[in-house]
Amino acid sequence: MVQEFGKGVHPSADENAKLDPDGKLRLPVIIVVAGNEKIDGVDTIKYELRRQERVQLTEFLKVDENGVTALARSGEDGEKSQLAPPQKILSFPPRADEKWSYNGKAGDMETTQTYEMVGRESINVPAGKFDAFHLRLTQLTPTPPKVVEDRWFVPGVGYAKILTTMTREDGGLLERIDLQLSERPAIGQRPAAVAASPVEKKLLHAALAKETLGEPTGRFAADTKKIFCRWQGDALHEGDKIRAVWIAEDVGDVAPKNYKIAETSTSADGPQAAGTLTLSRPTKGWPIGKYRVEIYDGDQIVETLTFDIAK
Repeated sequence: MVQEFGKGVHPSADENAKLDPDGKLRLPVIIVVAGNEKIDGVDTIKYELRRQERVQLTEFLKVDENGVTALARSGEDGEKSQLAPPQKILSFPPRADEKWSYNGKAGDMETTQTYEMVGRESINVPAGKFDAFHLRLTQLTPTPPKVVEDRWFVPGVGYAKILTTMTREDGGLLERIDLQLSERPAIGQRPAAVAASPVEKKLLHAALAKETLGEPTGRFAADTKKIFCRWQGDALHEGDKIRAVWIAEDVGDVAPKNYKIAETSTSADGPQAAGTLTLSRPTKGWPIGKYRVEIYDGDQIVETLTFDIAK
């Protein structure tokens, strides 16, 4: 990986990462097929991008005879964002004149992208010379920055080169990342990662929503009928008791501060069990104020989500 920065742009602090005299950052990046996982009942393959021995990006991809479709992604913090609808990445077989668009959401972020198969090209990278399909992805929203990603796909190998360019509204360079294949893909031992960050160690992740399958939010109207707390396990055990303790932190004179409203619970049926715990609107309606829900695995608190009830 070669990372180049525009004028006035500085890389974030990265241990052991030093800029070369030309102002560019050069680091090895490893992409690993890390196993399988079901997303909404669909079998996906997990692709991990590792840098500095840390997992920077995980993509959950469905790969079949029709092509490659992304169902979800997660960053370094391990928080998974599902793509609604699933995002077409590549067609099989690739076609030199193909174009398509994507308009959807990654978690709560709306995005619009166009894809264009520019053509077939011969490219040279450290792993060798390849006859590749050149695919260009252009992000239309959100902007700025404007993001254009050129990918060179080689059947039977994968991506031999990915060039991502981010520019300001005036066209000035913000950042350019050039990934080039240095070795052909091979079966090998999954590389060890450094100690997981506190977020990666979580037994589960959770989010609040207004509907069972609604977008995550931390703000609800006073007439909301139910608040849904969705949770997804990472490293649970079968039979673990998952509890949600709902608390009114500050609702004025209606109740004492940190007043316990209710407690709901369920059981996990495996390490990556998932479920929804709900809290119904009180008979007299929601008091305006600040709230939180504490989520426990047994007696251990594993997640706290705060939310507001507003007019």
